[in-house]
Amino acid sequence: MKIKSLKLKNYRNYDLLKLDFDDAANIFYGDNAQGKTNILEAVYLSGTTKSHRGTKDRDLIQFGNEESHIEAVVEKKGIEYQLDMHLKKNSPKGIAVNKIPLRKASELFGIINFVFFSPEDLNIIKDGPSERRRFIDMELSQLDRVYLSDLYNYNRIVNQRNHLLKDMGNSGKIADTLDIWDLQLVQYGNKIIERRKEFIKQVNEIISSVHKKLTGSKEDIQLVYEPSNGNLTLEQTLVKNRERDMRIKSTSVGPHRDDICFMSGDLDIRRFGSQGQQRTAALSLKLSEIELVKQAIKDTPVLLLDDVLSELDKHRQNYLLDSINDIQTLITCTGVEDFVNHRFSINKVFHVHNGQVTNEN
Repeated sequence: MKIKSLKLKNYRNYDLLKLDFDDAANIFYGDNAQGKTNILEAVYLSGTTKSHRGTKDRDLIQFGNEESHIEAVVEKKGIEYQLDMHLKKNSPKGIAVNKIPLRKASELFGIINFVFFSPEDLNIIKDGPSERRRFIDMELSQLDRVYLSDLYNYNRIVNQRNHLLKDMGNSGKIADTLDIWDLQLVQYGNKIIERRKEFIKQVNEIISSVHKKLTGSKEDIQLVYEPSNGNLTLEQTLVKNRERDMRIKSTSVGPHRDDICFMSGDLDIRRFGSQGQQRTAALSLKLSEIELVKQAIKDTPVLLLDDVLSELDKHRQNYLLDSINDIQTLITCTGVEDFVNHRFSINKVFHVHNGQVTNEN
């Protein structure tokens, strides 16, 4: 699986940009705030419909313009696909594959798989549950279209239920209406929870050995899924929390409130691990994600590394670089010499300065 080329028009700080990528390592270097991350963001957006930063479409369009265009040519199992995405300020984005418009954005998922790794990901363990849910949802959405559909339906139902709670307040008529939404919420919610648990099980089969290598066999790690309904069923918890939901006018239980726990023996790394333990656990998680995607799609994903190497010590840098030598990788950094040291094969080097990209080899 490869990305062959990228074209941008009126995207972020790029008026017009055309890049051809090497099948192995592609390095983008330059000072901060020059547009390096914007390239990786556009690549990720082309295959997932979403910015890794959660940015709205209208904010991706270059100032003073009404539309932006992204074109990516990707290759999967010897077949090329042209992915076109038109971002518009005042209407939904338009997406086409091989010039054929898609009816739903979700139809794009699965054509190409990206693993994005940014400095913020090193904080995924210590940050709030929403970041850990976002990680699992983005990965499963790329791998499993059924999950993507269930998640879309679940989020739609939660939003409608919340609107109902806000509109009707404490009216006595709300109970019968809530019953209808709760049945659907339980239906899709249980599917999401079971698929997430299956994903966690798959990660656990990989992450332990990765973590031991990173820590010199000093630490083990295990992920535990924490449903917000605890030991009760989702249906039971919705009934139990109904009065509370009516009071706070929001749905307080369900997959949108669940979390993932990272355990090292009896230690909850989220709450009691040192910063070093938390960052090492995050690196183990991302490396496990790469291996899990390989196993799931019987191919290699495209890896996007956004200035991550500067955040790691030499040992972890070396382990990461050794782990990705068979994957097409797009890497951003402030200086090539920061991590290469004549030990990493660089196939293409691009210098990025003020929205201009120069191929240096």
